[in-house]
Amino acid sequence: MAGNNESILIITGMSGAGKSQVTAALEDLGYFCVDNLPPSLFASFIHYNRQTRGELSKMAVIIDVRGGEDFYSFEQVLAGLANEGIKFRILFMEASEAVLVSRYKETRRRHPLARSGRSVSDCIVEERQRLTEMRGLADIVIDTSDLTNRQLSAMIVKMFSENESEIFAVSVSSFGFKYGMPIDADMVIDVRFLPNPYYIEEMRYQTGLDTTVRDYVLDKQETTEFLNLYLSLLKFLLPNYIKEGKKHLAIAVGCTGGRHRSVTIAEAIATSLVSDGYETSLSHRDIKKGNKTGR
Repeated sequence: MAGNNESILIITGMSGAGKSQVTAALEDLGYFCVDNLPPSLFASFIHYNRQTRGELSKMAVIIDVRGGEDFYSFEQVLAGLANEGIKFRILFMEASEAVLVSRYKETRRRHPLARSGRSVSDCIVEERQRLTEMRGLADIVIDTSDLTNRQLSAMIVKMFSENESEIFAVSVSSFGFKYGMPIDADMVIDVRFLPNPYYIEEMRYQTGLDTTVRDYVLDKQETTEFLNLYLSLLKFLLPNYIKEGKKHLAIAVGCTGGRHRSVTIAEAIATSLVSDGYETSLSHRDIKKGNKTGR
């Protein structure tokens, strides 16, 4: 039977989404990382590590569609790990199709699913379909569409650094529904029920960071009631997430264009979380979009 501290981090996801960068960051943290290990070899590999390295403590394995048909045995393999008492977490990396295509054009690398006459876009669509089940099993999903390599590395260090093992990190972001929902959000809040500053001429081209817009949104009774209810919900949820071992929660706040209401509300939520002592990051995905027409 495996020791109580034995665990394995399984890294998977879309090709070009940043798995190599994650691996490098983990290796800097002292993880023993193995790339493209077929799931069918997990048991042998774990046995080898027990014999040569002792109890598993900081090990990461990268698996993806490069493994061919063997990749699809992952569910059986995961069941085997659970039966042996080995704890595991799945980190799933993804990015938007446009970003992935751009990255492949920049690097000129061949997509693992590339065949004669197929476009990179076709390969990405097929890969996303193949990975649907694995994504559904993931404990952590990171969308790297808007992350630099440095930002991604910093995020991995914050999540997996031994010195910060007790830290529960919350990321709060605003977005516009007209530009699509963020695919890595754990919780999505729709604040389009609030009065829209866009329809007031003096505020139309401002953002939720401007005092006039912020005051307009926050002074509404429905805003006060909503924030009281939602922040009370978070006060209940977050300690229970921590109790269950969750390390990161992504909250996304959306309005129509991602420039007014969602920005103000995301700022208010983040401020409250910081005051409660939570490690909190804040970003506004669409705040610079639609400067002349956005809502």
